[in-house]
Amino acid sequence: MDPVAAQSPSEVSDPAGERDLLRAQVRRYLDDLVTFEGRRLILPEGVERPGATPAAAAPDRAARLEALRQSICECTACPLGQTRHRFVFGAGNPEADIVFVGEAPGADEDRQGEPFIGAAGQLLTRIIEAIQLRREDVFICNVLKCRPPNNRDPLDSEVATCEPYLQQQLEIIQPRLICALGRFAGNCLLKRKGSLSSLRGQLHDYRGIPVIVTYHPAALLHDGKYKRATWEDMKWLRREYDGTEL
Repeated sequence: MDPVAAQSPSEVSDPAGERDLLRAQVRRYLDDLVTFEGRRLILPEGVERPGATPAAAAPDRAARLEALRQSICECTACPLGQTRHRFVFGAGNPEADIVFVGEAPGADEDRQGEPFIGAAGQLLTRIIEAIQLRREDVFICNVLKCRPPNNRDPLDSEVATCEPYLQQQLEIIQPRLICALGRFAGNCLLKRKGSLSSLRGQLHDYRGIPVIVTYHPAALLHDGKYKRATWEDMKWLRREYDGTEL
């Protein structure tokens, strides 16, 4: 209903009353336009929800992530800070709904300072595209930001030092879903010591954010038998995200 057309002649004869009535009707009109899709409020283009924080006042997640990166990129709090070539902060959409978390940078990532850019990273990109998303739609990072020598397993002391950085990243991004790539990342996020088989197939929780655990892409490169299970996990991830069936 057009809020202006709803006014009676007596109402428009009083300018002050007209303005108050129009404001009230417009507010009700906008409230009626608000619809829900999953967890998100969807409004017609160009219309803001009444009482909503203006977009200009909303926190700038990109700026906050960059400030965090700058504050920690020279970190030498553990011995890995002395052996790395490049600090690997993470990359992707600062407002991503989905965050992929791996274990630690490999040799290619250590050289270039970007996550998942080697063979396993290229496979991860294809997996993301297979569920009809783009790499730039998501955010990708690791528990550790520096490469352990010879790609050995991270030490507990290294995790204790570096995990707070991951926690801050997730607090800034506020994703709707987290995909843990591999047993190590899953156990770190969930504070468990389980096998990958015990972690897969369940929707876990990280500080209120649903977590799905699947195989690390490197495992698929070593043994192709994990590809089918990984594909099932990723289809599940897409369903949890927005209901899309692949």
